[in-house]
Amino acid sequence: MLEKVHSSGSPEANYGIEEEAERQIEKPAGKRGFFSSFAIDMTPLQVSHDYRLLFFGQIISTFGSMMSFVAVPVQMYQLTESSFMVGLLGVAEFVPIVTLAFVGGALADAVDKRKMLRLTEIGQTLVTLGLLINSILPHPQIWLLFVFAAFHAGLSALQRPSFESLLQKIVTPELFSAVSALNSLRWNLSAIIGPALGGLLIGLYGATSTYLIDLLTFAASLTAVWLIGAVPAPENADRPSLRSVIEGIKYARSRPELLGTYLIDINAMFFGMPTALFPAIAAKLGASASIGLFYSAVPFGAVLVSLTSGWTRRINRQGVMVAIAAGLWGIAIVGFGLTDNLWLALMFLALAGAFDMISGIFRQTIWSQTIPNHLRGRLAGMEMISYTSGPLLGNTESGLVASLFGLRTSVVSGGILCVLGTVFLSALLPQFLNYDGREGLRRKEEEEATRAAGAL
Repeated sequence: MLEKVHSSGSPEANYGIEEEAERQIEKPAGKRGFFSSFAIDMTPLQVSHDYRLLFFGQIISTFGSMMSFVAVPVQMYQLTESSFMVGLLGVAEFVPIVTLAFVGGALADAVDKRKMLRLTEIGQTLVTLGLLINSILPHPQIWLLFVFAAFHAGLSALQRPSFESLLQKIVTPELFSAVSALNSLRWNLSAIIGPALGGLLIGLYGATSTYLIDLLTFAASLTAVWLIGAVPAPENADRPSLRSVIEGIKYARSRPELLGTYLIDINAMFFGMPTALFPAIAAKLGASASIGLFYSAVPFGAVLVSLTSGWTRRINRQGVMVAIAAGLWGIAIVGFGLTDNLWLALMFLALAGAFDMISGIFRQTIWSQTIPNHLRGRLAGMEMISYTSGPLLGNTESGLVASLFGLRTSVVSGGILCVLGTVFLSALLPQFLNYDGREGLRRKEEEEATRAAGAL
């Protein structure tokens, strides 16, 4: 029956999903047992055919992409021996993301989301092919690394809003927390295995081997986006325009709970994201051959939280949880910066990843509970800017501070500023701290009902 469910977003199309989801959700808590009540909720995979396609296609493709995620900065460091140049890759990615995320959001609300996914996946495949060809050259070009990083970021900015808004069409609102945990599990499993294997392959065979594997894995994601059902925009969708983008920005500004999720995450990632320093820190600790472990440690901690995320569905005060988790991320980064032991450093990174995962689950839940469907794409563009601009600019910040004051000062000061910034923003946005998911979902339903009545 579920194989025949068409993900158009209409009540008729979603009836089978909603019926099965209710049966899954309403299982008595006593029968689940204590430990199973904490286990990750697999219901979205059980009830949505299209979500299964996206999940398994993306997990394979992301595995390859995470190998390139390590290969590009490591190759840059090998060619330049400069952490600052590695950090500048973040600037190259930041510019197209800020420029195109709003465009991607407007398009996501106005066109078939499946078509957007197909076109951007093809584009990212071509970018990976370019990285592969450049790595084969006798003298790989540094400027091409910047160009390909920028193109990949721009395509991601166009793709991500369609992906996020598509999820609201193929999964019922009651399962948003479970979807957030599953998406994070998919990402972080790939982020553990991909960088670790990528770092090993780079050491043995060079960056070419990682780019080749990444290129091959795109077959899985391309197959998935070709098999999912069409998801056309509603008849009363806003046409892509500057006016529609401004409408999305105004809506976000009117909701303190949304602003809180954006600003606290930007603060945490800008000051407390030392990824650009990983190659130099690994060399300092005599662990250059284990560079992939640094990139894998954060998602490893995130996976542990994802696998035990069943408890998150019982939390309604998501704003408080986001703030607490962001502060604990900063404390873990301080610990990472203070230690000279490889395994302690990896442990602190794993702790940081665990706290970031908690923050991410509750941020995504707030977005899904709060944002009306007709604005989901445009706000997803803003979300992408919030959770990518922090790390990208943070890499540049950490590289610059490290070049001026040293590696340890850069990492420790960033963690401290992350904690102080979280406290300041929380005090500035009391409505964010007081956010209750039940009230957020009720308001969203009222806004959608009002819009539907106005369209009749």
